[in-house]
Amino acid sequence: MRYVIYARKSSESEERQILSIEAQLAELQEYSAKEKREIVASFQEAQTAKEPGRTKFAEMLSFLQEGYADGIISWHPDRLARNSIDGGQIVYLLDTGKIKDLKFPTFWFENTPQGKFMLNIAFGQSKYYIDNLSENIRRGHCAKLRRGVFPGFAPLGYLNNHRTRDIDIDPEKSPLVRKGFELYATSKYTLKQIARAFKNMGLRSQKGNVLSVSCVQRLLQNHFYYGIFKFKGEAYQGTHEPIVSKKLFDQCQDVMKSRGHIKTRKAEKTFPFRGFLTCGECGCAITAETQKGHNYYRCTKKKNSCSQKYVREEALMEQVKSFLQKVSLSSQDTEKVLRELDKDEQKAKSGNHAILENLKSEIADIGSKLDKLLSAYLDEIVSAEEYATQKEKLLARKVECTEETNEIKNGSVSWLEPARAFVKSLNHATELVRTVNKAEMTTFLKQIGSNHILFDKSISFSPKIPYKLAAERSEAASNRLKILTGGGSRNRTHISGFGDRDSTIEICPLKEIIQQRIYFFDSL
Repeated sequence: MRYVIYARKSSESEERQILSIEAQLAELQEYSAKEKREIVASFQEAQTAKEPGRTKFAEMLSFLQEGYADGIISWHPDRLARNSIDGGQIVYLLDTGKIKDLKFPTFWFENTPQGKFMLNIAFGQSKYYIDNLSENIRRGHCAKLRRGVFPGFAPLGYLNNHRTRDIDIDPEKSPLVRKGFELYATSKYTLKQIARAFKNMGLRSQKGNVLSVSCVQRLLQNHFYYGIFKFKGEAYQGTHEPIVSKKLFDQCQDVMKSRGHIKTRKAEKTFPFRGFLTCGECGCAITAETQKGHNYYRCTKKKNSCSQKYVREEALMEQVKSFLQKVSLSSQDTEKVLRELDKDEQKAKSGNHAILENLKSEIADIGSKLDKLLSAYLDEIVSAEEYATQKEKLLARKVECTEETNEIKNGSVSWLEPARAFVKSLNHATELVRTVNKAEMTTFLKQIGSNHILFDKSISFSPKIPYKLAAERSEAASNRLKILTGGGSRNRTHISGFGDRDSTIEICPLKEIIQQRIYFFDSL
């Protein structure tokens, strides 16, 4: 009789296997030589037998059905099948005579009713083992989820602690991951540049490979890094140490969302407003071209007919400079405002007790809502999708409250950092007007607002609330000054911040804007 050898192991790591494929082949060849069995083919594969669909297994059965061999030699029946379909195929081929014999070094079999009965028991035991293993794994996953531990491989920047069964922070890679979030949040770097930065910093995947752009994108979108993880579509609050704050994570998502799928163009000449503006009449993109030494911008008119005309780059630049002048603050006044903010921080540190109590109450309220949401889900009042969505929102807010509590306890005031960044950005606007850096100007306008429209040769956009207030109060102050001076020596296109004593934004109105702290929570 002619036999084929079949060896299999699961797709798990080799050290978790009782016997690897190489070891099985060596044992089976030695067994075949000892029993003087003729071997005509060998099949081996690394795939679980929990479900049907193994390629090499199907090839072996086809080989036997076509009459090229009469029997199978394998290490144990569980190498052949761990599910009822594959096991049934083996028994059926024995019944029809397509398979005449099975040989196992560790299991007795004869092609008799009693032998097939024992073979069925062996296949049943194999299926019971895999089913019981799945149940044990599921129970272990549930136990980990209750403890807030992710039941899987830790993402880059973390390590699986096999002793405690927890996930620990990686002291070498976590600072590099955090640096990647910080760089991307500035909106000055693309995903490709972040991937290159990771490569230069020496950050590699768990397998030692250089991170691709798609891997970097998934990394920056992973909620695990600020303390929440998802398992089978449901969100859980982890007990692992966050690498980044929720605020930094949200900033990265805003940058990624604002960029969308825009592809950078390779062109000999760069146009600062191309890819930045859209037509206010038809909604198409604004393109650019050079004619007679001047850059002209126009609507692409790809959707419908559009009546918008060409506009020169110089005219657009004057409009941008006009807005930047309204939100400009001199270096001298910037230092004054920053000193006032430092004083406010010292005052706020002594009055944070009430805020802490409110945050504590909100965290407790969120816990109560989560319990009620779970009860509603168990009572089938809400669907599984609605339950998962609402749970994720509540957990995200709980993380935010926890971060705010920690900030206050550590001596910082949540609204002060956005306020400082706002004041510094006003001073940055002064520098942009002075240096006339066109590319930086458009980047600045993207950061402080959205919906940039070109209509009737005029630029309009929706600035964030603090910048909108700053521009409005600056213009009002300029109009009052024009009335007092009769429209004389000063006008609204005056450029501030060059070391003189004048500022487009007066310090007192700026203090009023900063004191309205709610704007910084909503728009910064």
